[in-house]
Amino acid sequence: MAKDNLNQKSGYKTLLLSVILSSPGPLVLGIGLMIGRSSTQISDFTRRTAELLAIIASFVVYVITNKDASMDDNRKREIECKSNLFVGVIMCISGLSMIILAFVSDNTNKGNVAPAFVIALFGVIANTLFWRKYTRLYKHNGNAILGVQARLYGAKSIVDCCVTLTLFVVAVMPGTKQAYYFDIVGSVLVSVYMLRSGIKTIIENKDKLIAGC
Repeated sequence: MAKDNLNQKSGYKTLLLSVILSSPGPLVLGIGLMIGRSSTQISDFTRRTAELLAIIASFVVYVITNKDASMDDNRKREIECKSNLFVGVIMCISGLSMIILAFVSDNTNKGNVAPAFVIALFGVIANTLFWRKYTRLYKHNGNAILGVQARLYGAKSIVDCCVTLTLFVVAVMPGTKQAYYFDIVGSVLVSVYMLRSGIKTIIENKDKLIAGC
């Protein structure tokens, strides 16, 4: 029991830290859009904003399902499945928005993408650490919310690597065709990975809901 309480507290603290550290990203990128117009940068702003909503929802559901000790296990699993479905939908929305934005952008000067590059670089480090932490927590207590967060942060780590590389190319070769096409390819790769992860999450949790979680 003491170990379960410790794992619950660790999960709570990790989710809370995720919300706190994820919150500044969309704001900084939103400000950065005033000076930079890379399609990857715009996509990253959209993605981070949507993911922040998903992380906040997961945090709220985790608190509710673990605070009420009298809650029926089936009811708890149902709420967790619905929350994870929401996370999957958010991931798909992020992926679709990236594809749309990638192909509606024009071949103009992308401006200064330095703020977005710095955010993405720090994102690689932070998201990798969160991915490993959530994976360990999920292995210890099997909580579905933490399991989906592990998948989300695994996707976020790979996406941020792609975004960092893309924005670096845009920054060192501004206004060139190479930077333009690299920017488009970067957005598409990011969107495809997010769509794949989101669809997988939706299918898994939809099947659980149909089976009664």
